[in-house]
Amino acid sequence: MSGTDAPLLDELMPWSVAALRLGRGWILAPDRRTLRARWDALVRARGAEREELFVATRARTTRSSVAALPGRPTGTGRLTRESGPCPEPVRVVHGPFDEQWLIPDHRLIDAARPELWRVADAEQLFAVEQGYVPGSAGPALLVSAVLPDGRSAAGRPGRIRPLFRRPGGREPNLAPGLLALLSGRYGREVTADEVLAWAVAAAEGSPSGAVVPLPADPGAWSTGVELGRRMTAIQLRGARGGERPRLPGGCRPYVRSAVPARPGELTYDAEEETLHIGAGRISPVPRAAWDFEVSGVRVLDLWFDRRTAEPEPGTLEAIRAAEWAQEWTSELLELITVLALLGELEPGRRELAGTERITRAELTEAGVLPVRDAARRPASVLDHAEEGPEGQFALL
Repeated sequence: MSGTDAPLLDELMPWSVAALRLGRGWILAPDRRTLRARWDALVRARGAEREELFVATRARTTRSSVAALPGRPTGTGRLTRESGPCPEPVRVVHGPFDEQWLIPDHRLIDAARPELWRVADAEQLFAVEQGYVPGSAGPALLVSAVLPDGRSAAGRPGRIRPLFRRPGGREPNLAPGLLALLSGRYGREVTADEVLAWAVAAAEGSPSGAVVPLPADPGAWSTGVELGRRMTAIQLRGARGGERPRLPGGCRPYVRSAVPARPGELTYDAEEETLHIGAGRISPVPRAAWDFEVSGVRVLDLWFDRRTAEPEPGTLEAIRAAEWAQEWTSELLELITVLALLGELEPGRRELAGTERITRAELTEAGVLPVRDAARRPASVLDHAEEGPEGQFALL
């Protein structure tokens, strides 16, 4: 069956949100201390200096008046008058596999996508389409428990698709009628998390977005769902009550030589399975982890560059950790583990292709396609007041 006969993820999980548009890089960093230091430098500055450090855009200046982010106790007064402490940074996923920290202040973010913050809770999962690059390697769909910014390593930024449309794991973000169709096809109840797991395992990139072929065979569905659950658990890194990813004994990466304060470059010795971070050494590092790409970009290279690239002098981004942080080494070890484990599952992903598929005609006959417009709009989830500009409250 041709790939064009398979539905798009956009049709199976119809409510999606564009990537966050930060507008300024200094509000994101690999460590919280850096963000607090940058904030302190901003509020110490006065007048034109503060505006210049802030990096004004058409969407945000220090005089912008905006509402607070849902669920975040941050100020709503204009930044020209701000003198308080830095809002508590929150963990976000910055592109593929890169967990960083963000100042969650709506006055700092050009397009924060409040509809995502409203449904981000302990039950939520976010599927993020990766940028399509013809002929490139890597998964088409990644998943996270913390809020993703939706940025892509290359290609056009993907869409962010929450698994649930409402907080508390309520109202799956799935095309109406899809679960009933699949349950009837496979002879048992199919759940929303199974659909996401299948999509994680089976999604294929295309110029139109991620394509998700649905198998006609119940056995193939079960195999793909189990694979997708393993892939999801690895990517969640212990969130939602799971275990943190670990390689078998003897295969786990260890620091053989400490990472220097200012590592020069990242290189890999395939024969020795050793990752060199300047004079530092980590091994064993499987070739699958080093070669792992998303949208054609090597994940380990991108992660390292974001922590060592020289910033522009005189900007808030120039305020950063003076030397390599010990926590980054721990995060690097875990990232290597995540990529190695996902690399081991790649053959299983390829085996999912080629099975007989549910056709678009069947989806259309069942009323799943075309997707209703209402399913593409966010649900109304507000049952409390949110702080608006200048401290005013409104119930939306």
